[in-house]
Amino acid sequence: MLIIGPEAVDRALSYEGLIEVLRTAFHDGAVQPVRHHHTVERPDGADATLLLMPAWSDLKAAGTSENGHIGIKIVTVSPDNNAINKPAVMGNYLLLDAATGEPQALIDGQKITVWRTACASALAASYLAREDAKTHLIVGAGALSVHLAKAHRAVRPLERVLVWNRTAANAAKVVEQLQADGFEAEVAEDLDAAQAQADVISCATLSTIPLVKGALLKPGTHVDLVGAFTPAMRESDDEAIVRARVYVDTKAGATKEAGDIVQALQSGALSEDAIVGDLFDLTRGATQGRQSADEITLFKSVGAALEDLAAAIAVYRSQA
Repeated sequence: MLIIGPEAVDRALSYEGLIEVLRTAFHDGAVQPVRHHHTVERPDGADATLLLMPAWSDLKAAGTSENGHIGIKIVTVSPDNNAINKPAVMGNYLLLDAATGEPQALIDGQKITVWRTACASALAASYLAREDAKTHLIVGAGALSVHLAKAHRAVRPLERVLVWNRTAANAAKVVEQLQADGFEAEVAEDLDAAQAQADVISCATLSTIPLVKGALLKPGTHVDLVGAFTPAMRESDDEAIVRARVYVDTKAGATKEAGDIVQALQSGALSEDAIVGDLFDLTRGATQGRQSADEITLFKSVGAALEDLAAAIAVYRSQA
């Protein structure tokens, strides 16, 4: 069994390449049971979350002699880690041979997660963001922020990146990294003002209160909501949902776990039949993406085990 660390994952993947891997994965499909979601109570701090995300493909990979794969991601989300300078999200990915069950690789789960999450958002943006989008606002300064900027620039000609975070010093660190990678980036000191400028807004936080406000969105904005992976969390308000054509990564996951969707359904701001489509629909041409330059689009992801499986297989094949 291969042990594949974070540096090897970074070497194995590219944004353009993984976006296309995910496009194919959603088009072709895989078995992905509803993920296991457990709360780990901690009396001395914020509760942690344990996620188990299984998925598997056919016994034989399509068009090849290669066996398919079974995969499971084991993830913990510990909000208090930020206070001790550790990532909130920890995890590993176990890849198995689908025919025999033989372990094939243990892959760094944090890297798999940030790569596939950013590229899934960029995949959605390839259908939903304006083709002339120029300004990208990133809300949150966690491990995903740089990946979101790079992945979206792989599908749209984004020239300027604004980064907002409650702790401005953390936003400044992300800006420095982006500038070192050739981006025109700056700290957004006023979140409301930055929203009014943005063509694409990516929100990747652990917030329980809306940060993206529908009243501030200009015509043509694409909103990408990545955080709020439980029903109690939320990154956008009802008005953002009402003003937008709403898409999700998977309907089954988003309508049960995504706070932005669950709470909007409960308030009546959204109905299930008003969700235009998911990534399966978009990649298969079963629903259309952006319809006009002025419409507001909103994509909400909670993460799909299919994404992890596709990314893990791509990493594993790169080691052969």
